[in-house]
Amino acid sequence: MTDVARLAGVSHQTVSRVLNDHPNVREQTRIRVRAAIAELGYRPNQAARALATGRSRLLGVVTQNSTLYGPASLLSAFGQAAADAGFAVSVGSVRRLDRRSIAGAVERHLDQRVAGIVVIAPVVSAGEALEHLTIDVPLVTIDGDPERPGALVTVDQRAGAAMATRHLLEAGHRTVWHVSGPRDWFDSAGRIEGWQRTLREAGAEVPPLVPADWTAEAGYRAGQMLSRMPEVTAVFAANDHLALGILRAMHERGRRVPEEVSVVGFDDVPEAAYLIPPLTTIRPDFGAVAQAGLSLLLSQIDSGRAVTERRTIAPALISRSSVAPPPA
Repeated sequence: MTDVARLAGVSHQTVSRVLNDHPNVREQTRIRVRAAIAELGYRPNQAARALATGRSRLLGVVTQNSTLYGPASLLSAFGQAAADAGFAVSVGSVRRLDRRSIAGAVERHLDQRVAGIVVIAPVVSAGEALEHLTIDVPLVTIDGDPERPGALVTVDQRAGAAMATRHLLEAGHRTVWHVSGPRDWFDSAGRIEGWQRTLREAGAEVPPLVPADWTAEAGYRAGQMLSRMPEVTAVFAANDHLALGILRAMHERGRRVPEEVSVVGFDDVPEAAYLIPPLTTIRPDFGAVAQAGLSLLLSQIDSGRAVTERRTIAPALISRSSVAPPPA
């Protein structure tokens, strides 16, 4: 920094003000300092700046080591939002979202002097682990337990399931079958509740739940069973990979989609628009979730006070060709 100040013909303090975007710097001076920084290839020592200012530009994220579309999309979106705000992200991936694993990942982040921590916590065990976590840096939960106190941002799973179910009912189907995700996932539980509530409010029969996991293979097995049942004309799958397996099973059994069976998924994976037929699905706004999570985290960092605010982001129905009226 001293070399930059000497080349630009300014004080050490002026260089510091330029680096911190201080408003009380003349524009010509700011340009001269920036030119000196570029010429010398100067890069601020972030660790030293954190010690001097008491503020780090590093955020920690705890997430499960998973390639599932939802958690992976949330992680990617949060990393982009943090970068846009001038923060780096350190990711602590764990095999299981249990108490020991989450506590260990949080401790590693604290050793890095992170300014705040985000936990992507979509399963029950993660919610239980957070109950026993005591730390002195701001923390926000994303996609976590909707009943847990504390700063939380999540997709409105119930509303998304209601949209999917209502869309099928409005197409003329008497009821809607649901192939669910794992019961220990908050996403899955919310979608089950939204599906059931919408059917009851419409005065429709609530069929037995078809439990599964998040994979296309599980959807295929569920689809094989449902394809043998002529009374099944509408299926809401808890995610698009389940819907993909259902489409394959229906095709193999000669049940045409959407002429005989309508199918709706959840997530709007990039491939959903290119399936045969293109899949009607529910699109969560992962970017909005990440931005809201970052906003809650930064507000705590700036104010020095914990918040218990909860933000729920509404998803959208993406209508394609996999839904039609039931056969006469």
